[in-house]
Amino acid sequence: MRHVVSSTPVVMDGALLIPQGLLAQRKGETTFCADALARSRVEQIAMQAVTETERRLGHEVIDVSAEKCGWDITARPPKQNGKLPEDRHIEVKGRAKGQTTITVSRNEIVYGLNQKDKFWLAIVLVDEQERVEGPYYLQNPFSLEPDFGVASVNYDLQELLSKVVRL
Repeated sequence: MRHVVSSTPVVMDGALLIPQGLLAQRKGETTFCADALARSRVEQIAMQAVTETERRLGHEVIDVSAEKCGWDITARPPKQNGKLPEDRHIEVKGRAKGQTTITVSRNEIVYGLNQKDKFWLAIVLVDEQERVEGPYYLQNPFSLEPDFGVASVNYDLQELLSKVVRL
């Protein structure tokens, strides 16, 4: 305590931290929705849209999203010529309209690569009035497994939509 000297502090450096979301908002850009409740609502609307579409196709729909198995919906087509076709494993991605990327987890990509034609990616765009565009379906949407340690990959939304499959 003998060597401690009380004096006026001297500022050596400074930094101003501004959240990127705030800057984007001020510029009028649409960015990742920081509101967890709003994201959850968009995801629920997307799940509902895909479920309704699959039921219109005559498929039995099973929601497996809580099981964290690598996809959200198992769609079971009706029998054809006495045989049961393979289930469709559908990963649903709901995005607020105006977004430019879709984030896909490593687990979802690995399951998509392992299941080949069985795995589908469904993209649903939702606007502020909760109107829906889609679902847009992609079969075999992934070509490469992410490196070890990569938790997720961001895909360009327009690039994915250019590969949409018509049902």
